[in-house]
Amino acid sequence: MSEFWLISAPGDKTNLQAWERMNTVTSKSNLSSNSKFHIPDLKVGTLDALVGLSDELGKLDSFAESIIKKIAQYIGEVMEDSKDKVQENLLANGVDLISYLTRFEWDMAKYPIKQPLKNISEALAKQVTQIEADLKTRSAAYNNIKGNLQSLEKKTVGNLLTRTLADIVHKEDFVLNSEYLITLLVVVPKSSYIQWQKTYESLSDMVVPRSTKMIAEDAEGGLFTVTLFRKVMEDFKAKARENRFMVREFYFDEKELKCEKEELMKLASDKKQQYVSSTITSAAHNGFSGVSDGAASNSKGTAILLYLFSQGPLLRWLKVNFSEAFVAWIHVKALRVFVESVLRYGLPVNFQAMLLQPNRKSVKRLRDVLNVVFKHLDEVAAASIMDPGMDIPGLQLSNQEYYPYVYFKIDLSLLD
Repeated sequence: MSEFWLISAPGDKTNLQAWERMNTVTSKSNLSSNSKFHIPDLKVGTLDALVGLSDELGKLDSFAESIIKKIAQYIGEVMEDSKDKVQENLLANGVDLISYLTRFEWDMAKYPIKQPLKNISEALAKQVTQIEADLKTRSAAYNNIKGNLQSLEKKTVGNLLTRTLADIVHKEDFVLNSEYLITLLVVVPKSSYIQWQKTYESLSDMVVPRSTKMIAEDAEGGLFTVTLFRKVMEDFKAKARENRFMVREFYFDEKELKCEKEELMKLASDKKQQYVSSTITSAAHNGFSGVSDGAASNSKGTAILLYLFSQGPLLRWLKVNFSEAFVAWIHVKALRVFVESVLRYGLPVNFQAMLLQPNRKSVKRLRDVLNVVFKHLDEVAAASIMDPGMDIPGLQLSNQEYYPYVYFKIDLSLLD
């Protein structure tokens, strides 16, 4: 994205000539791209009201900017697998942000200009505050779902020593309800398969011959069953460890395994219902036709859910409210230019606002040109800018940069 400068100067004949001179110089030297920024005739009110409103608008400006940045970050987060498409989703009133800025038009329906400036400011503040509140609620839900999904993925995609076995083991793999016998699960490294087959029966007494079979395998090894007498279980475990065979602490409980399966399926189902129910069909056309509740039981299923998540209602909400917040933010900027121009240049209201997009390589030169062209507006300020060592009390009244002309920055790079 880019940085823009929103500036204004008096609209009398002398300054209009200065505008033309500035436009000519910056265009010929490729210092910036310039466009007029149209601000309607707003109700001025009293001087005291304008001074108070100036401070309030400064705070609202920073607040709105922070909300826009947060929404943009969440859009990037939910589109983690499509980072290259994030900027396509950062729109204002259906157009890209630069087009919206360079063709800015005041929204008369949302912010009627016949009402006092204070009312417009309060309406903007209320709108941005509501977006922030909704964002907190939705981000909390998003983080909860994401945390649950990460837990789910850890359970389903770990190695055979750590992952859940609910989707691997079956009742027929075990000797159940025996007073004397028990079936253990042992993780054997791939390089030790032959050793296991040769030695498992002799690791301790009372191991049932030919009772082992492999029921699952991953990149590191296999999961084998072995049946033995309960009373030698601890001895078998110790001997197995000595041979780098790791016995899983697992005992088959049909009810417990059923509950775990249902929990995993419910999480996947809740995920789809809350965020992606309307996108499964479109996902199928994009190569995800195998989506089902059981898809969440492996990493591919989780990836599918995350893909669907990024296409669902949460993303739609973020896109709509990014647009709303951005539009509100630029109206706040317009209000600030209006208020500051009246305070700086006086009544009757007569100023021209312009939007400049500086060439990144020519920022300092552009600033020098502006200071020369508009130095007559404030000779003292212009002198201090040309000579940074000059100390003029009261010139820096706030963190806002001060120039002979009214100046506000619109930094879209924070959305990159």
